[in-house]
Amino acid sequence: MRTISNVVPNPDWTLSLEFETGEKRAFDVKPLLDCEAFEELRDLREFLKVKNGGYFVAWENEADLSADTLYIRSKEVVMTER
Repeated sequence: MRTISNVVPNPDWTLSLEFETGEKRAFDVKPLLDCEAFEELRDLREFLKVKNGGYFVAWENEADLSADTLYIRSKEVVMTER
C-alpha cells in the first residue's frame, strides 16, 4: 500500500504529491468538482484545507481520496536540470 509523505494544494485545483518512495506526482481534482462529494471544494478556500492522512488525503467536508487512487490517476512530475 502506498503512503503519501507530503501533499500541497495548488490554486488551480491540483495537488502536488510526494510518496514515501520519493516520487513526485500531480493530481488534478477539477474533474471531480462536479461530483456531489467534492462540490464544496469548488470554493478554493475549502480546497486548500486538504489534510494528509498518509494512506489518503481528506477535506473538512469528509471528501477523501486514497493514496492508491491518487497515485494511479496522477501524472509524474519530471524535474529538468538547467
